[in-house]
Amino acid sequence: MAAPKKASKPSAKSRIQQVHWRESRPAPVVLVSGPEDFFAHEAITGLRTLLRTEDPSLEVTELDASSAAPGELTTVVSPSLFMEPRFVVAENVHQTGDAFLEEALSYLEYPVEGTTLVLRHASGVRGKKLLDAVRAMPDAIEISCVALKANEQFDFVVAEFRAGGRRVQPQAAQALIAAFNTDLAELAAACRQLMSVSPEPEISVELVERYYGGRVETTGFKVADAAIAGRVADALSLTRAGFDTGLNPVPIVAAIAMKLRTMAKVSDLGGSDAQLAGQVGAAPWQVGQARRELRGWSDQELGSAIRLTAETDWLVKGGSRDAEFAVERLVRRIAAREF
Repeated sequence: MAAPKKASKPSAKSRIQQVHWRESRPAPVVLVSGPEDFFAHEAITGLRTLLRTEDPSLEVTELDASSAAPGELTTVVSPSLFMEPRFVVAENVHQTGDAFLEEALSYLEYPVEGTTLVLRHASGVRGKKLLDAVRAMPDAIEISCVALKANEQFDFVVAEFRAGGRRVQPQAAQALIAAFNTDLAELAAACRQLMSVSPEPEISVELVERYYGGRVETTGFKVADAAIAGRVADALSLTRAGFDTGLNPVPIVAAIAMKLRTMAKVSDLGGSDAQLAGQVGAAPWQVGQARRELRGWSDQELGSAIRLTAETDWLVKGGSRDAEFAVERLVRRIAAREF
C-alpha cells in the first residue's frame, strides 16, 4: 500500500470554506463549530446519511475527545482490510485531552483517503491549535453552529417549512415561536410534525392552535399579546391558566417587557417594516406587530407601562413574597390602561 500523501500547505491567505448546516457535504476533515447543538446534530446526521447512501458499507465511529485513550483516534481513522469508507465523529473537542490533540494534529498532516473526520468544537480556546490547523487546510470545511438571536427565530421557522416544500402563515410562525422559543430542537420538531400531519401547502395558525394550543396559551407572549391589546379578561384568564400549569412569573414579565420595548423603539419611526428591522433589532414581522399594537397607546401610557413592568420585574425576582400577585397586577393594569 502506498504511503499516505501529506496534506499540501496552503498559502497564508487560504481560508477554510464555510458551509451552512443544512448543506453539509463530505470533506476529508469537517469542523463543526459553535454552541448550537441542534445545528451540529442536524449537520452531522445529514452528512452521515449522505455518505451511507453513497456507500452502505460506511463504518461509523463516535469517540469523546475529552477522554480518548492514546492511539484511539489513530485506530479508528486507519483503513481497514477491505478499505470500507470511514466516518469518524469526535465529540467534545473543546475539552480535548492531550492524547487526542496530538494524534489529531498528526492526522491532519496525513489524512487517510476514504475517511471523513468530523471535529465537534462547541466553544472556548481549548483545542485552538487544532482548530487553526484545520482552518489552514485547503480541502477542509467548517460548519458554523451559532446560536440564534430572538429576532432570527422567525426566519428559522420559515426556512424549516421551506425546506419541507411548504409555506407558513406569519401568525402561525409567531405562535410556534411563542410556544417553543426556549428550545430550538423542539421548535424544529414542532414544524416537522405539522408538515407530517397536514398535506396542505400552507401551515395555518388554526393548525398550530389545534396541535399546540395548550402549549401556546401558557406562554408569556400569549399573555403579553392579550394585555397589550387591552383584553383584560383574556389576559387574566391566560395568566391564571399559565400559573395552574406551572408557568413561572418571570417569562411573563420578560415577554411584556420585550414587546413594550419594541413598541417604544418603532414609535414615530418612518420606513418599511423591513427597513426598521435591523435598526431596532427585531424581525420585520415583529416591527409590523409593534406598529399595530401602538394604535390606541399614548406616549405617556407607554412610558408608564414600561416603568410598571420594570418595577414588576424586580418584584418577581425576589422583591415580593407573592410574585404571581405582582404579575396579575401588572397584566390587569396594562390591559385596562390603569396608570
